[in-house]
Amino acid sequence: MKLIFNRKWVAIMFFIAMVSCSNDSPEVTEEVETDEEIGQDSNLKLADGNATDQTKALYANLWVTQQEGTMFGHHDDLIYGRNWYAESGRSDIKDVTGDYPAVFSVDLAEIMDDRSTNSDLNDDRLRAIKEARKRGEVIIANMHLNNPLTGGDSWDNSSNQVAKEILSDGSMTQVTYLGWLDKLIDFTNNLRDSNGKLIPIIFRPFHEHTQAWSWWGSSATTQNEFINLWKFTVEYLQENNVHNFIYAISPQLDQAGSKESYLYRWPGDEYVDFIGLDSYHGTNTAAFSTNLRNLSLLSQEKMKPCGVTETGVEGIRHGDGSPIAEYWTREIGIPLTGKEISMVVLWRNKYDPANTGHHYFAPFEGEATVDNFIDFYEMSHILFSNDLRNMYVMPNNIKVE
Repeated sequence: MKLIFNRKWVAIMFFIAMVSCSNDSPEVTEEVETDEEIGQDSNLKLADGNATDQTKALYANLWVTQQEGTMFGHHDDLIYGRNWYAESGRSDIKDVTGDYPAVFSVDLAEIMDDRSTNSDLNDDRLRAIKEARKRGEVIIANMHLNNPLTGGDSWDNSSNQVAKEILSDGSMTQVTYLGWLDKLIDFTNNLRDSNGKLIPIIFRPFHEHTQAWSWWGSSATTQNEFINLWKFTVEYLQENNVHNFIYAISPQLDQAGSKESYLYRWPGDEYVDFIGLDSYHGTNTAAFSTNLRNLSLLSQEKMKPCGVTETGVEGIRHGDGSPIAEYWTREIGIPLTGKEISMVVLWRNKYDPANTGHHYFAPFEGEATVDNFIDFYEMSHILFSNDLRNMYVMPNNIKVE
């Protein structure tokens, strides 16, 4: 386990060191805050006033953790890897570092929509979520949900009527969509840890809603339709006794934006718990740093934890095919230094044992950037599973309503 400092401690210790270097300086007796004092007197509010105690505890610890460091996460990490498939206990990240990611990202769409009866990985999704929770890791879930109007996939943005039809009482599209939500409700209400407690999930529906690629995105829905779709979904889940969700919004910003960029199509503070960022900025480190700074500022203003919910470079390589040698430390680790960001989640490593393509976003055994990833792993502000506090016990001095 790493020695982890509150990010504010670093500034205090730097100040003390500077003063101590002067022969003329008086003795400095600055008192550094203890772990219990982190997040002192913070009052947080969840969208769900009936959230479970462990959900409230996770929410509070997301807030505290982002003052200490940034959790590393990886999508589908416990379900399959570059050269293995559906093996309990496996992880490309663990193969490389000996440690699991702090955050496990998973897609729940195949549990919900018409693929639910023929997906070969749904049992493994359940297994992986329970494995992550048993180790005390954080689970975040998105949904690449099929188009309930056309029958196409998430990327089918051919109709601008989908959200409108979902919101039309009694429509066939609404019936289909609510049926899919009912499957999610059934799955979620049976998602329990070894003590029989419901497992909290950071749930980010309709991710990258600022982009045009999806049926819920900017090309297929108006701002009001998207906002009403978000509210309709959150309210339906809560009315049907889903009380272990932390609701995360995740706009995509690849170029430098303003703080207000995160508020495009914002459903309202009372419907959003966690502010995410999907960032496929390549090696545009300046843009990433700007967006991280604005994300952190907005998080403090709204008193809502935040994180990078997707990022990465496919194949971790330049356009000419050469590896980005210092990608992990230079492009991810350094920009996160000093920023209050709770997590950074890399996209998936496609199962491809024949190595026919380059659809992977994290290292695996033998991959070219492994050595630099080890350097990244050893950075004190980057947190993996073994570095985590107890994320499911309420920390001191935090109140969550």
